Amino acid sequence: MKIRTSVQVALIVGACTVLAPLYGPSIRARAATPQDDLDKSFKALTSALSLLEQNYADPISSEKAIYQGAIPGMLRTLDPHSNFLDPTEYQDMQRKQRAQYFGIGMLISMDGTKVIAMEPFPGSPAWRADLRRGDVIVAVDGKDVTKKDSAGVADMLRGKHGSPVRVTVMREGATEPVTVTVIRGEIETSLVDAFWLKPGIAFLEVTSFEAQNVARDVEAALLKLDESKIKGLILDLRENRGGLVTEAVSLSGRFLRDGQVVVSHRGRAEKEQVFRAKANPLSQKYPIIVLVNGNSASASEIVSGALQDHDRALIMGENTFGKGLVQAQFPLTEGAALLLTIAHYYTPSGRLIQRDYTKGSFFDYYYARKPTQNSDDVKSTDVGRKMYGGGGITPDEKFDPPKPTMFQRRLYNSSIIYRFGSAYFGPAKPQLPQAWSPDNDLLARFKDFLTAREFPFTEAEFSRDRKWLTEQIRKEFYMRAFDKKTADRAQFVDDPEVQKAVESLPKAEALLGEAQKIMAARRQ
Repeated sequence: MKIRTSVQVALIVGACTVLAPLYGPSIRARAATPQDDLDKSFKALTSALSLLEQNYADPISSEKAIYQGAIPGMLRTLDPHSNFLDPTEYQDMQRKQRAQYFGIGMLISMDGTKVIAMEPFPGSPAWRADLRRGDVIVAVDGKDVTKKDSAGVADMLRGKHGSPVRVTVMREGATEPVTVTVIRGEIETSLVDAFWLKPGIAFLEVTSFEAQNVARDVEAALLKLDESKIKGLILDLRENRGGLVTEAVSLSGRFLRDGQVVVSHRGRAEKEQVFRAKANPLSQKYPIIVLVNGNSASASEIVSGALQDHDRALIMGENTFGKGLVQAQFPLTEGAALLLTIAHYYTPSGRLIQRDYTKGSFFDYYYARKPTQNSDDVKSTDVGRKMYGGGGITPDEKFDPPKPTMFQRRLYNSSIIYRFGSAYFGPAKPQLPQAWSPDNDLLARFKDFLTAREFPFTEAEFSRDRKWLTEQIRKEFYMRAFDKKTADRAQFVDDPEVQKAVESLPKAEALLGEAQKIMAARRQ
């Protein structure tokens, strides 16, 4: 009865929260009326739930029926981005936003039915205890975890600051399990990296805006480089699916002039809010290329849209996802929450970049995307370049990344390069010299590894994709011997899109100069 009552309360709160932006005043005015439409709908729902519980062939969980059925179903009638988070999902989202927790500092994942260590964070307790990529976690504090999933094991690894936890792993090539004691610590994650591609040319990667420390970490990273030495910047927002509006505003605002509009949003129950730039004096002079692709969405589109509309950067890559909706968090009882769309956001020129989701299914919306634009939503940048809404951010320079070959796809799906790394290093601590790269002997060894495991390939495929194989093996080995950041940096240096971006910096510089002249003339 306690569970049923609390779930019903959550449903009431959830229903009112969804409806309030649409019908708030009328709901409040008629709340006491017995025949209120909402009251009728709720009675119908509870009656249906009662019938299910009494008559369905198998036992029914009220929480499952509500959390996975009724509330998500209700939200799916609205838009693709309004969402329901159960208590575990909501806690996880809040933890990511804080970018801080107490634990051992290691990314874990599932490999079939096994929970494996994927990435011990450099300097973390897991790193210092010599837990390694590829370790299979079999016990935590002596308790068998081989039947748990990664979320269950992660919960056991988190704990109070300074408390010990014993982690038992099976390591490739070791004859006995390895048990280490790890002292939990404060783990702070960063979604930002910056380094020199070449003298004067900096590379800044932001993988997500979901944490509250993104803007702070960007400042720290550029300070470490000494921003005054930057002659050109490549800002990588590929695969950045968004996050917090405030972090996107802070990042894009530092490159704009003080007071320039970054983004605005408005909705039925939301008054228009206009977010303006707070400039950083060091970041006003050098040209910028922003890299985007089809998975650059939401907050990353706010950044690329603001820099494009003010002609501050040249956008390169593919059309972005096209998400122009703003969600707010509405906590419910039982620790759950709604992410409810409350507004549309608009780029500085006034473009709504949201793609149409009223035609076709939500599956098509997410996975069968085609570049579109709204010919009725035509705006101009500061220098007069025409831009369209309705289809994400259209890049100024297209770059279509090469499509993976069938051989590459088979390798990706099999994780066999990861397994080769485990077999190659075995129980020994991975070590490599700086700037190491696979040679012909190692590639021959990898070919033998594929053959021994009866992995299908032809000599022609192996020869054609030899360069790609070299890069992928290097990345896997760097992640083991160094860390993910070192592995990623090596990949970026060889990335053909990054190389093209560096070549296109003079175009971005010309665009910046033109914008500065026009704005100076307007001020006069």
